[in-house]
Amino acid sequence: MKIKIINGPNLNMLGKRPKEHYGTKTLDEINEMIKKEAEGCEVSFFQSNHEGDIIDEIQASIGVWDAIVINPGGYTHTSVAIRDALEIFPGKKVEVHLSKVNERDDFRKINYITDVCDKTFMGMYEMSYIEAIKYLKNTK
Repeated sequence: MKIKIINGPNLNMLGKRPKEHYGTKTLDEINEMIKKEAEGCEVSFFQSNHEGDIIDEIQASIGVWDAIVINPGGYTHTSVAIRDALEIFPGKKVEVHLSKVNERDDFRKINYITDVCDKTFMGMYEMSYIEAIKYLKNTK
């Protein structure tokens, strides 16, 4: 299985963000954990703070990657365009969030991503990503 990991805005700042919401791991540390969990799969990582770059990456994944694991960050609550790009991707799609976004600020209760994904894992810090990889490996 070929899995593309896509991370949105501010996830490059993990380790500096509020630990009660995002945990203590950096994005590089989380990526290393993902590599170990995804043994036997091909994995590639992408992070951008720019909506259009994320959309381009999703579109470029069509026909190349079997699955996408995406943490759209703040774009979860604002980007119909990322949602539409994910809807076009024919493979498995898993949404992840480090925090329980639906239990935070009211504006975070709006989620444009969940309904176009096969599964969502949230509120487990870096383990949300690990659970996403386990899910994909068990649903080949």
